[in-house]
Amino acid sequence: MSAGHDHGIAANSHEKPLWWAFALTATFLVAEVVGGLLTNSLALLSDAAHMGTDVIALAISLVAVRLSRRLPDARRTYGYARMEALGALVNGGLLFVVAAYILWEAVGRFREPPPVASAGMLVIAVLGLLVNLVSMRLLAAGSGESLNVKGAYLEVWSDMLGSVGVIAAAAIILATGWTLADPVIAALIGLWVLPRTWTLLREAGNILMQGVPGGLDLDAVRRVILARGDVAQVHDLHAWALASKRTVLTVHVVLERADADAEAIRRALAAELRELFGIEHATIQIERADCGSDCARE
Repeated sequence: MSAGHDHGIAANSHEKPLWWAFALTATFLVAEVVGGLLTNSLALLSDAAHMGTDVIALAISLVAVRLSRRLPDARRTYGYARMEALGALVNGGLLFVVAAYILWEAVGRFREPPPVASAGMLVIAVLGLLVNLVSMRLLAAGSGESLNVKGAYLEVWSDMLGSVGVIAAAAIILATGWTLADPVIAALIGLWVLPRTWTLLREAGNILMQGVPGGLDLDAVRRVILARGDVAQVHDLHAWALASKRTVLTVHVVLERADADAEAIRRALAAELRELFGIEHATIQIERADCGSDCARE
């Protein structure tokens, strides 16, 4: 079984970029909402709503970084790792509400497209794109080291695409006067948000329901364990995730021979699980084949 692992240094290194990205995004969110209302642009407001989910995602990432420093205690023996999944559920629920509102409003604007101040809309969207690009640069390094930061990075990346869409709508209106471009782009942004939201909710739900982590093949794990000559059977094999990147596994292993070195086999299996599947937290319970159902377990 593996010992505890210190993630504090990595968490500290990611916190400062997250704070900068959070401050930039939150500040521009206010400007974008005001600009959307003044220019009467639904596309700009939909992008602001998406940027609002970015602010929430960044806040969740910051909370997760802070909570990751807290050690397990008598009441929470696994610590606060599940806060990531709970935050994702909140974020996903908000995304659904935002997408539904954008689509509902877009339908109304298809019937009666209002005038749009496309020049102001374009200026604000370009500024929003710049904010997204700066935030992406801040988070890029951490996204390769921390799944928590990677989630925030992908949120900002997707919002960057939304800003590009608003810029396109503003340019079309300026060039052609076709104001329907505004609700069309807004609807496309709303439709693009929905599958991302479903993926987010599904992954969070899988963690909270203690489902097998994505990418982990339990049959492959079983085959690796049974491939050892001293192992006769494998049962009660379970795997779940405490957070996006913290897989936990428990298994009962029945030995072929009563005189086999149980401790050596346990250590070898733990090393294989770590090397082949990236499982750092494995509880391997050894059973003797010759003891029957009442065998002593080590």
